[in-house]
Amino acid sequence: MSHKAFVFDAYGTLFDVHAAVRQHAGEAGPDGQALSEIWRAKQLEYSWIRAMTGTYRDFWQLTEEALDYAFQKVPSVDRSLRQRLLDAYWKLDCYPEVPGVLKALKQKGARLAILSNGSPAMLEAAARSSGLDLLLDDIFSVDPLRTFKTKFEVYDLVSANWKLYPEAVSFQSSNRWDIAGASHFGFHTVWINRTGQPDEYADMPASLILPSLDGLVTAM
Repeated sequence: MSHKAFVFDAYGTLFDVHAAVRQHAGEAGPDGQALSEIWRAKQLEYSWIRAMTGTYRDFWQLTEEALDYAFQKVPSVDRSLRQRLLDAYWKLDCYPEVPGVLKALKQKGARLAILSNGSPAMLEAAARSSGLDLLLDDIFSVDPLRTFKTKFEVYDLVSANWKLYPEAVSFQSSNRWDIAGASHFGFHTVWINRTGQPDEYADMPASLILPSLDGLVTAM
């Protein structure tokens, strides 16, 4: 492998952000997927606004606020599900290929970490419930910086703590805007385009595009 350090975004890349609503699909009803999509979109939007305005709130609070907004937008979903959906978010399913890919990278001597907007408690809970904590060398949260991606200092958490030049790090994310920020910082970037979205940010391209994490080991 040309890279020995592999860093992964968490939500949408390792962990399925729609798993919480899917666990309660029967109770959420036909509009559950719409609720989940709005929940995720607002969670991200709130992080960008907080980063731009310098008015930090941790990612768990933004997750709660985004769900409350989603319930307002989709009133057909019973609001009594709120606490159960939030509880489920602490134990999101990881995508099926994730454990095997991380294990294969680890066996090849790679150093592995998460770099995420998530709060430390959220990330530790998700990694522990999926068993990924046994494979990761580090979990980097934005929380000590009190800001969010795509701020340069977020990506520099990896370079500074691991004492690596950015180009020595392969960064994987399912979020194209995250890939743009990481590419601009100098990371080797792999966009995990799980849903077949069109490319954008042509001046900040991904180094590689994959439909899932499958293929990452051989591509490197």
